[in-house]
Amino acid sequence: MQVFFINPPFKAEYGKFSRENRSPAVTRSGTLYYPLWLIYAAAVCEKDGFDVAFLDAPALPMNETQALEAIRKDARDPRLFVVSTSTPSIYSDIAFAEKVKTLYPDAYVLLVGTHPSALPEETLAISEQIDAVARKEFDYIVRDVARALRDGGDPNEVDGLTCRKNGQIVSNPDMAYITDLDEIPFAARFIKEHLNEKDYFFAASSYPEIQIFTGRGCMARCNFCVYPQTMHGHQYRLRSPENVVEEFQYIADNFPDVKEVVIEDDTFTAKKDRVLRICELLVEKGLNKRLKWLCNARVNLDLETMKAMKQAGCHLIIPGIKSGSQQILNNIKKGTTIKQIEEYIAHAKQAGLMVHACYMVGNNGETQGTMEETLKLALRLNTDTAQFYPLLPFPGTEAYFWAKENGYIKGGYADYLKEDGTINCVLNLPGLPSEELVKFCDNARKKYYLRPRYIVHRIWRGLQSPEDLKRSLKAFGSIKGFLFKRNDK
Repeated sequence: MQVFFINPPFKAEYGKFSRENRSPAVTRSGTLYYPLWLIYAAAVCEKDGFDVAFLDAPALPMNETQALEAIRKDARDPRLFVVSTSTPSIYSDIAFAEKVKTLYPDAYVLLVGTHPSALPEETLAISEQIDAVARKEFDYIVRDVARALRDGGDPNEVDGLTCRKNGQIVSNPDMAYITDLDEIPFAARFIKEHLNEKDYFFAASSYPEIQIFTGRGCMARCNFCVYPQTMHGHQYRLRSPENVVEEFQYIADNFPDVKEVVIEDDTFTAKKDRVLRICELLVEKGLNKRLKWLCNARVNLDLETMKAMKQAGCHLIIPGIKSGSQQILNNIKKGTTIKQIEEYIAHAKQAGLMVHACYMVGNNGETQGTMEETLKLALRLNTDTAQFYPLLPFPGTEAYFWAKENGYIKGGYADYLKEDGTINCVLNLPGLPSEELVKFCDNARKKYYLRPRYIVHRIWRGLQSPEDLKRSLKAFGSIKGFLFKRNDK
């Protein structure tokens, strides 16, 4: 029995739509994430003996007509279609799924992703041609639906589904979170067999790269972060160090062109002993000489661990600094302090690690003054790269409920993107309309990247590492239009 996994097309004429981003969009830097959640679910089904087909339309990129033709070409009597979605593209995604259902009316069509997980009943009510949506972590939900279809069972009885029963939309009990992550097949192995690593780009890494998860769940309670609140929860579950390093070995042995591994865990560094053991194994096997890597890392990371990571091949860490105002950090439940942030950056420089800092405006309590505090902190920290963006309150997050209850969100889900597929600002705060938030981020980006001090730093870094210079030039070529765009407001 065939299970067909689809990352559907969206605004292909404007670029590659990165649905897996925490803020799905056609990115200014050209970044395109691997559809990791879909990949892991497909790998689980393949491991269970199912014939798997996989189409990542944005990666190729394909428009709707091309994608439907590709499905016809690869379809071998599919019984289950699994369609990835996102909030900004939800209506387009459902419209595409409807066309698939029209082509294969006897197949079961299942939607997955953060949006249907957060709003399952609302999502399913959009179209009667959609059979069900999967909530939260869906690897085993998809597998169990496939088993039911293969074995003559009732797929609508699978835990984790919201589906139709007797004309009513019903939500079954949640599927338990997966605790033994070593049982999940390697993303890298599935990528090798079904995808092309050269179709993907991550602006902060060397090209080409492979993305993986080494753990799921996040112990932090940041009110804006969509994946812990809609997909993998706050129960921190981890692959063993040996399993993680085995996948590094697989990548080194099977992808001679891949230069880097991007660890996409929300917080890879939360368990110090585990990180140190992974680093020890990478050095022991000589993988630190064959592959660079980067990861997301909270600002409570200590100097000892940073030094071990550097020795093990890590060259870049990505903290969500978010704000230069301690009050804002408290309001969004970040669980960090300005002092921690300053020490973290100082330690990273001491350890020789590059830092890509993420700043966000438009949070609860934001004012012109707190935004200026954020910019001042960013300039003072002077990290290797930085990004500035307005809060995008996604359904299922505390930030969304706060913004929606107060009437701060303008427009609908499609308004999360501009016409060209890039990120739009949907927030209108008291005294800070969306135009002001966007204007601040544009100006902050210019002030940050067009400083003589910064330009000299990037040239110096590029002379030390031609690969870093190549990556920087590629990313700069994508965003230069935004940096030099005249701001008339």
